[in-house]
Amino acid sequence: MKRFALIGAAGFVAERHIRAIKETGNELVCAMDTFDVMGRMDSYFPEAEFVTSEEELVEFLQSAKEKGESVDYISICSPNYLHIKHIELALKNGCDVICEKPLVIDSEDLDKIKEWEAESRKKVNTVLQLRYHPTILKLKNEIEQSDKDFFDIDLKYITSRGKWYFKSWKGDVTKSGGIATNIGIHFFDMLTWIFGEVQQNNVSVYEATKSSGELILEKAKVNWFLSLDSNDLPEVATKAGKRTFRSIKVDGKEIEFSDGFTDLHTVTYQQILAGNGFGVVDAGESIRLTELRNFNPLAH
Repeated sequence: MKRFALIGAAGFVAERHIRAIKETGNELVCAMDTFDVMGRMDSYFPEAEFVTSEEELVEFLQSAKEKGESVDYISICSPNYLHIKHIELALKNGCDVICEKPLVIDSEDLDKIKEWEAESRKKVNTVLQLRYHPTILKLKNEIEQSDKDFFDIDLKYITSRGKWYFKSWKGDVTKSGGIATNIGIHFFDMLTWIFGEVQQNNVSVYEATKSSGELILEKAKVNWFLSLDSNDLPEVATKAGKRTFRSIKVDGKEIEFSDGFTDLHTVTYQQILAGNGFGVVDAGESIRLTELRNFNPLAH
């Protein structure tokens, strides 16, 4: 049984991590968040310590180490811009890391993490759960076995957000990385994993609520569109009362993977605990790709 601490326990994605810790038979011994209404903890680890500052968390980690009860892993679910700071905190306190995507906002920070890993002899793992999705694994296998050398991809992802979004850190490009980082990084990672490294990245639209462009990979041309605006939802989604629409077509054929999209964190934890986690190098290509905000004045 491994002992976990978790940073960002009140966030939307944190419950998936807490559940994964529980379902893999491990223990969450301490959770940290500046937001202190944390009733969700009672359903999973009611005995876990709870702190509201990084200073208190470090004190807990040091005290646990002195008692011979060191924390093995720190799971990071904090806002995107804080990931680099919390990764450093974890490694300097002798813990391995499981960090939500994006691992960092700026690719230049990846080299820092490699240095910290070498110094601490600990590993930083990131969550790239689409790589475990059965449909995506099947697609990767089909592409590898295909006689074709090049494919046409159409990606559309529309996930409606309310007015709260733009008053939160998510709506601040300096804190979230912008729309491509916030909602696109899953798909960009999956596409570069299957179809190879980026050759060209042509952005046609980059606004606060939507972005689109053409991406040339080693084995594919990708036309992509991302949106937070419900007005962009197709009729098939609105008629069904849905506020999210995902579509990936490969040479005109729809790849259906809506089911199971949110249920892969436990598999991710199982793989990491078995020594098969995805790390800094794996995360790099999609992080560099989402830096397209830096090449467009509209991104700011």
